[in-house]
Amino acid sequence: MFCFEHVKTYNKGYNYFDGLSDSEIARYQKEALTGHRPTWTVGVNGDARKSPLKGSKKAGNAASFSRMKDPFGFVDDGKEGGPKRPRHQRKLKTLEAKAFETLGMTAEATPDDIKKQYKALVKKHHPDANGGDRGSEETFRAVVQAYQLLKQSGFC
Repeated sequence: MFCFEHVKTYNKGYNYFDGLSDSEIARYQKEALTGHRPTWTVGVNGDARKSPLKGSKKAGNAASFSRMKDPFGFVDDGKEGGPKRPRHQRKLKTLEAKAFETLGMTAEATPDDIKKQYKALVKKHHPDANGGDRGSEETFRAVVQAYQLLKQSGFC
């Protein structure tokens, strides 16, 4: 319980950092920026380092991959000699099924196969290749629409 004059005198003579080295003062100032609470760099998560993908001892490395669910085959892709999984199939919508039928293909076709078939059909049914035949022109439009639909749906 000091009077105001004694408080000013006491505060002038008080030094919190008295007896600390320069490095300790610098550390205190750095920690003061975050409220003296622990922080981590962006994107670093201790639990993520222990996941099977990071190859921790606890996870079992290669053995842990066999226990992981991988419906899209990302883990097996790129390994030579590894088992090839069939592409993930989803139920086709009516228009998608008609588009595959228009191109004369099945839903198991790869994007490269779809693109090759599209190019072949466009060359075959293009009006310039058929002398302006109207029947071929309608087929040409149907092929172009089918390919655009499959492209928008993510098949190629």
